[in-house]
Amino acid sequence: MDMMNDIIKQRSFLENVVNQALNIAHAYSKEVEVSVIKTTGITVSTRYEKLENVEFNSHNILDITMFRQKRKGTALSNDLHEKSIIRTIESAANIACYTSPDPYSGIADKELLAFNSMNLDLFHPINLDTKLGADLASTAEQTALNYDKRIISTEGSRFNSHFTTKVFGNSHGMLQSYTSSQHSLCCSVVASSNGIMEQNYAYTLSRSFNDLRSAEWVGQECAQRTLDHLNAKKIKTTESPVLFSAEIATSLFNHLAEAICGNNVYQKSTFLLNYLKKKIFPSWISIKEHPHILKGLGSAPFDSEGVQTLDRTIVENGVLNSWILNSYSARRIGLKTTGHADGIYNWYVSYKNLSFIELIKNMHRGLIVTSIMGQGINVITGNYSRGVSGFWVENGSIQYPVNEITIAGNLKEMFYNIVAIGCDTETRGHIHCGSVLISSMKIAGS
Repeated sequence: MDMMNDIIKQRSFLENVVNQALNIAHAYSKEVEVSVIKTTGITVSTRYEKLENVEFNSHNILDITMFRQKRKGTALSNDLHEKSIIRTIESAANIACYTSPDPYSGIADKELLAFNSMNLDLFHPINLDTKLGADLASTAEQTALNYDKRIISTEGSRFNSHFTTKVFGNSHGMLQSYTSSQHSLCCSVVASSNGIMEQNYAYTLSRSFNDLRSAEWVGQECAQRTLDHLNAKKIKTTESPVLFSAEIATSLFNHLAEAICGNNVYQKSTFLLNYLKKKIFPSWISIKEHPHILKGLGSAPFDSEGVQTLDRTIVENGVLNSWILNSYSARRIGLKTTGHADGIYNWYVSYKNLSFIELIKNMHRGLIVTSIMGQGINVITGNYSRGVSGFWVENGSIQYPVNEITIAGNLKEMFYNIVAIGCDTETRGHIHCGSVLISSMKIAGS
């Protein structure tokens, strides 16, 4: 209860800071937006079950943006005292005198703002306890190290807990705030067989500490994932179906989010430039965005411009239904902001009622991708090339692990050639989707 009272007082103080900054800044400009983000947390690391490092963090970011005759000035500070607030405002006003005027600049339209933001149950704090974090991290490590004699060393385990308060206000009279929490536990170990070593990891992540998987689960999952990749083989260059495991499949939809981001659209630097209201996936695929899921990792009542977040359909029956826009990019292309100044919220990708095992059987022969490396994505052309490792499948069953291979294709073709998405949904992030089976990709091996 004391902790909750402290957070309520802190939030009230931050709201007063934003209100004070707005009142002072209005002497310089009629278009001002002010935000404060305060993050408090702890990270506890162990190695070989012994406490290795403890980090406490508590920091503020005051962000003041003003527009003077369509000239934008932004200044930041981590000091919330009145003198610092005044200096930051003066800096923003001074910068605005020297920037070029831009007819598309300005604060968000008043009718789109979240004047009465909803409570999304995002805040589930715990006492920032070093012993608790160390016990969880060391238990995960101990479980992994004792799992199998082939587990020979550990890269460490880490527990993280933090909470963030966001306050936003602007010249339209909006002043809203919310607080969110996030907790995680991860572990990484090394296994050896026949003189060859493999490293892998596992983690759990949630808004609520009580929703985390157990430390024992993290250790067991970490160990098993590492062991599964031992004695990996190389495969010859070929072309075959590729099954992205759910954890990796989310990256495909992150690439979609980047391709339909308003900044890339107005700059004409996306391979989906002319595809709004056109088919980009098979007709059975839809992507729904729900920003108001209670306790959702991708939930938020408003974006960093104060714009109300809304449910929307990003892809409907395979057709691209919406760009994701902030106020500036929306004005550049003649539309209204979609409330995406901070990126995407909770995406739910449609799926077929197929388990991971059933997807493997349906693939019959091909590659399962369980990890990816490199940054071989060109959002302008859609060309896709990544180093990967995973498993090779024959006759509908896993034969052996594989590594040191590269897969290549084009995202436009990859999206359209999705033949199935499983029901093994990944939930530890903003994108909720199952494993994705693509009919064919080029595989470069030995």
